[in-house]
Amino acid sequence: MLVYRGQFPEELTVDETIASLTGSFRYPLKYGYSCVGRIVETGSRVDPAWHGRLVFSFHPHESHFVANLTDLIPVPTDLSPEDAVFLPNMETAVNFLMDGRPMIGEFAAVFGLGIVGLLTTSLLVKHPLAGVICFDRYKKRREQALSLGAREALHPEDREGWMQSREMLRQLGMADGFDLVYELSGVPAALDQAIGLTGFAGRVVIGSWYGKKPVALNLGGRFHRSRIRLISSQVSSLDPQLLGRWTKSRRLGVAWEVLRQLKPAHWITHQFCLEQAGQAYRCLAEHPEDTLQVVFRYA
Repeated sequence: MLVYRGQFPEELTVDETIASLTGSFRYPLKYGYSCVGRIVETGSRVDPAWHGRLVFSFHPHESHFVANLTDLIPVPTDLSPEDAVFLPNMETAVNFLMDGRPMIGEFAAVFGLGIVGLLTTSLLVKHPLAGVICFDRYKKRREQALSLGAREALHPEDREGWMQSREMLRQLGMADGFDLVYELSGVPAALDQAIGLTGFAGRVVIGSWYGKKPVALNLGGRFHRSRIRLISSQVSSLDPQLLGRWTKSRRLGVAWEVLRQLKPAHWITHQFCLEQAGQAYRCLAEHPEDTLQVVFRYA
């Protein structure tokens, strides 16, 4: 939506790690990084076994493109194409957990229940945490979080709900706030809310990309003495502390495995052909309360 609305910083490289997303953020711009399809033609020096194979590629939205084999990832045979399109966002969710490092018995919160927030929630509820509370404006998304196992799913402006969540924390002996909070909404004001609900020495993982939207934070009050850690998390790199044992390939393997367990294709609410791209983006921009995952179909 930042790219759709022109809210990106023009000086930023589109992506420093994906070969098909070179250059800076200027229109006209090919964007997207989640293509699943079958190989319809191979070069003379390519093993014919690749022909017809279902593959994933971090490539912008296009009906056809030429790619090197090194840029293609075979889709596991037990996953559908619809499940496979969630791979980049699931890898992002995996990266969020690696950066946040949830511990047994902790209480976590997730701000923002778009697809990335729901995928992150799906991973957090599998941990032996004390509980996960989620915040989002839209009822459909909150219902999905509850179905995953979130303890509560509240509207971020629901004062009564906030009081209930604080009372729950007090009953668990955590009067000052959450241990771990994820800000994944893309809404700048949510970061200040997230910090306000984080307890002493807690962590706030900032997975949102705000683009050119300004972010105002109240850091002069309790935050100043609370030793709260603000953690920038972005999937294009790994935490340097993990590089001795982890690679992007290993992390991607974990993402495939949790996709097998979750099978998130049921979150696809809308499908459009590429010629309907304008309609697809208007649907996302104007009716977020009705959308979860929107995909293009090319055939």
